[in-house]
Amino acid sequence: MKKIAIILSGCGVFDGSEIQEAVLTLLYVAKAGASYQCFAPDVEQMHTVNHVTGDATDETRHVLTEAARIARGEIKPVSELNAADFDAVILPGGFGAAKNLSNFAQAGADCEVEPTTLKALKAFAQLGKPAGYVCIAPALVPRVYGNTAKCTIGNDEDTASAIEKMGAEHMNCAVEDIVVDAEHKLVSTPAYMLAQSILDADAGIAKLVKEVIQLCD
Repeated sequence: MKKIAIILSGCGVFDGSEIQEAVLTLLYVAKAGASYQCFAPDVEQMHTVNHVTGDATDETRHVLTEAARIARGEIKPVSELNAADFDAVILPGGFGAAKNLSNFAQAGADCEVEPTTLKALKAFAQLGKPAGYVCIAPALVPRVYGNTAKCTIGNDEDTASAIEKMGAEHMNCAVEDIVVDAEHKLVSTPAYMLAQSILDADAGIAKLVKEVIQLCD
């Protein structure tokens, strides 16, 4: 049975993991006959957003604690993620990828990745193990793979430009499709960067999980 590490970034599209993307990822991993273990960085969120109004609040929340809601409590700090114990890694999207796993939301092309997350992701890359990046998560790709990786966030010009400025090659992609960088065993899909519904997000995520698991072989 293939073992897939899932890295979450909180709980909720505006300040954490996009819940529908995360659940679809877990579902398709399980349907493929693989197992998964969820991880998240043991850090405070950048901020907390009221998902009714879209406004930031005065609350302080913790990324690992919030991500545990999606994982039904079965989650570990990403500092404990040993790439050698897994066949692949997948990152669902949501603004948490750009706010908690990195500071891309604030710094753009000058962003840095949260240290324990970067260490884990680089370990998968160095071992030549497959990885899937969903929605805005591909913004981390240049920091993990350097200047030779190919990925997609869909077709948002500003985000794509920042990714290219960091050194990766951005490929425009429809919501239902994936971009595969065979050299790096790297798969990405736009999901809610383009999706207008859960059905739109479903199509690309299904393909991404299938491809990541196939690349494990």
